[in-house]
Formats: sequence, C-alpha cells, structure tokens
Amino acid sequence: MRLMAIAAMVIYLSGASSNFAIAEISSDYGQIKGINISHRGASGHAPEHTLHAYELGNVMDGDYIEIDLQMTKDGELIALHDETIDRTTDKNGLVKNLTLKEIKKLDAGSWFNEAFPEKKSTEYVGLQIPTLREVIERFGSDSKFFIETKSPEVYPGMEEKLINILSEYNLIGVHQTFGNVIVQSFSGESLRQIHQIDESIPLVQLLSYYAPAIITDSEISKIKEYAVGVGLHYTAVSPGYIKKVTDSGLMVFPYTVNEKEDMNMLLEWGVTGMFTNYPDRLNEVIQSRISKNP
Repeated sequence: MRLMAIAAMVIYLSGASSNFAIAEISSDYGQIKGINISHRGASGHAPEHTLHAYELGNVMDGDYIEIDLQMTKDGELIALHDETIDRTTDKNGLVKNLTLKEIKKLDAGSWFNEAFPEKKSTEYVGLQIPTLREVIERFGSDSKFFIETKSPEVYPGMEEKLINILSEYNLIGVHQTFGNVIVQSFSGESLRQIHQIDESIPLVQLLSYYAPAIITDSEISKIKEYAVGVGLHYTAVSPGYIKKVTDSGLMVFPYTVNEKEDMNMLLEWGVTGMFTNYPDRLNEVIQSRISKNP
C-alpha cells in the first residue's frame, strides 16, 4: 500500500455519547493528501462488485474497497448496488425475493463485456455476486473496507447482521485499528442504529445533493452526533463547503470522481478522499502531486 494510505484516525469517546475527532491524515503531505476509495472495486475496468473488480482495486493502489450491501431472501448479505439483479446479471428480479443459492447461479460479469466491448474479457463471463463473508475472507485484515447499507428499510435487521459479521472476522472492536472499516449510508436511521449498537464504528452520512451544496451549523451538529464524515456528489461541493465541513471536524468524501482534472481540483480544495471507478488514475494524480511537492 502506497504512502498516501491513511496515516492515522483517532476516536475519542466521551460519556454516554461519542464525539469523534479525526487525526491529520497523511499530514506530511498537507493538501496532497487523499484517500483513494475503489468505487464498487475498480469498476471502470471490470464488472462492479465482483471479486475481480475488488482485486484490481487493490492492485491499483486503492486504499479502500467499497462494498454496497443488499440482503437475500434467506438473510445473506451480498455485494450488489441495486435492489434488483436486472442491470448487472443475466436474469431479472428483486434481491429480497431470491435465496443465496439462486443468486449464485447468476452471471454477474457478461453484462460488462456487452456494455464495454473495448474492455471485454473472457475472465468476466460467469463471475458471481459475492457475499460479504466471501469478500472479507478473500481480502482479510490486509484490506480496508468502506461498506454501504443500501436500502436498509427494505431489509430489516441488516445492521445487526453486518455488525455480527464484522465482529466475527475481528474487523471491529477496541483492539482493532480505527478506520479499517467505515460504514456509510444515505439512511441516517440506519447509521444511528449501527452507532447505538457499536459506537466505535466510524460512520459517514451520504447526502443527496446534486446542486451546489449548503450545510447549516445545525445539520453539522446533528451529523456529528453519530458520524465522522459526509459523502456527496462531487459536482455539488465547493471550496467553501469543504472548508466549513472539515473545519467542523468532519471528513468529506465526494463521489464518483473519474477524471483527473476533477481529482486534482478536489484535492486542491481539501477533500479527505474520494470514490472513483479508476483508482489507478487517482493514484497517478496523487503521485504526481507528491513529486511536485517533495
């Protein structure tokens, strides 16, 4: 893992509630810092949310593997962005109506060859949708995971299942490095449930802003009750927004940033890190910035 990986994250717990304070990240590099999050794996190069895409993300120096979670009819957490299997497999249907056995029969790779013929590979044919357990077992404690609870209102008990699995694999807890696992969601209720169960897990509140974003002191205060950062579409942020949020002690993770010009701009503005389908591109941008600022 390259030098730009997270240098430190520190959590402070106070009384009955948790107040998070994040240590300076890659402080030696000042504004060059930036956490490289492989969005659904290196999904610009391989079928999203497959072990192949996650492996590429690691090879391309992504700091975190991002995993979206859905839950099957028989209660298994799987890595998939949509509530349906329509877009990224050879069948149709709702995940919540399918068992894991049925999910495992799907071809989750061939669609990529059809959508991106210039990137097609025979390796992608027949790729499976992995379970969260399979992802953790493949990559283990050597990797960092940025996990999103997708549509948690559709899947009662998702939060408890997630925490149980993370605990089972010793990825969370007082003896683990803070920030090895980060959980995010658009659902504040889902994040609060996780925070209530285990205050030590760092959480990121995703925000649905696609116009110039504005955040009030009151909103920041409420988010800080349970989260350590926010995530929003990169086109919505501005230098002023990022400064206000980071000055408050929260981190900022824009999504999904795929062009080098935008990556450079956001790093100049002081984002904590960003999600990208092309972790190799972001790594090139970061390394270029380091070489220009030895």
